[in-house]
Order: sequence, then C-alpha cells, then structure tokens
Amino acid sequence: MTNLQKPAAPVYASNTPSYYPLISAVFVSLLVISNIGAVKLIAVGPLILDGGAFLFPLVYVAGDVLSEVYGFKAARKAIFVGFAMSILAALTFWLVQISPAGGGWSNQAAFEAILGFVPRIVFASVCGFLVGQLLNSYVLVKIKARTNEGSLWLRLIGSTLVGELADTLVFCTIAFYGIITGGDFLNYVIVGYLYKTLLEVVLLPVTYRLIKHIKSNEPTYVVAN
Repeated sequence: MTNLQKPAAPVYASNTPSYYPLISAVFVSLLVISNIGAVKLIAVGPLILDGGAFLFPLVYVAGDVLSEVYGFKAARKAIFVGFAMSILAALTFWLVQISPAGGGWSNQAAFEAILGFVPRIVFASVCGFLVGQLLNSYVLVKIKARTNEGSLWLRLIGSTLVGELADTLVFCTIAFYGIITGGDFLNYVIVGYLYKTLLEVVLLPVTYRLIKHIKSNEPTYVVAN
C-alpha cells in the first residue's frame, strides 16, 4: 500500500472467539485483589487466616481451568502475567506512598498501614504464587497425560494438594516466620492450607461445570474419537 492509497474501511485485528483472554483476565484480577486483602490477618474463632483467603482459592480454580483446557504453556503465560501485575501493583502503591501528600490529606499513616510497600510481604506473595501455580499447572497436565479426558476430579484435587501446599509454605515462611511464632505459626500454615484446599474441593461441582461449558464452546478444543 502506497502513501497515497487509503483502506476502503477502518482496519482492526481479528478478535479470535476464545475464552482464554477472559479467563486469563479474571485469573490475574483475582490474584491482585487477593494480594491486597492478604495484608490483614483475620481471626475466625481460634483460627488465623489472612484476608486473601476469601478469593485466593478462586485463583487456583481459574488456573485449573486454564491448564485443563489450554495446557501448561498457555497457563504459564497467564501465570507470568499475574506475577508481573502483582509486582506492578506493589511498585505503584510504593510510588503513591512516597509521593508528597496533597494539602488537607491526612491519611498517610492509614495508607501506609494498609497498602504501604512491605518488601517481605511482596516477595513472599509473588514467590508463593509463582511456585504454587506453576506446580499446580504442571501436575494437572501430567495427570491428564495419563488419564486423558477421564478422572477430572483426580487431576483437580491432585494438582491443588501440591500447588496449595507449595504456595502456603513459601508465602507463610517468607512473610510471617519470626513474626508469628510457635504454635500460632503452625496454626496459620496448617489452617490456611486446609481451608484453601477444602474450599476448592467444595467448589469442584462449579469447576466441573465451568470446564465442561468452556470445552463445549471453545472452537479449538477437539477431542479425538
């Protein structure tokens, strides 16, 4: 096309009819929101959890869907994007924290207490997420290689047991070891792991239906006869 020629109509890239971009966006959004919530420890009776417990199990549900339907490479791409966005969020909060406050704004201490940049927490979060999610995806696709389309429950639960364990151990150890001590630390690790794992088991019917729907409507998902 020369400089004098003009297209007959506006040109746009093709919007491929796939669920992958939508699921990836939900996956990353759930992660970032959970990381913000995780800065607060909450007590449920004698149990100690962090605020990420409300949504973080759904990150693994979305990760399971990505791995089951699109494979390890596609899931890994979304995991790396989530990793990068978590770091970007932390750096953004840090820049806001150190920026001069506007006149009349007197909530600097409150902002720093909730969203302030805490290197140890950020490092723990991104390390736990990266290790846990990569293991979760890897284990799921390895089990699928042996079970094909059958035994979905086995790969969903098996991958969760491995991924959540790695995630919980890495995050809790880096973030709170020495801050939460003795029995309280053990309580935090065990309860957090059991809670997140059991919640994913409870959500299995939802995960099953979601995977079935996406497989049925994903144009490129074809099961060989």
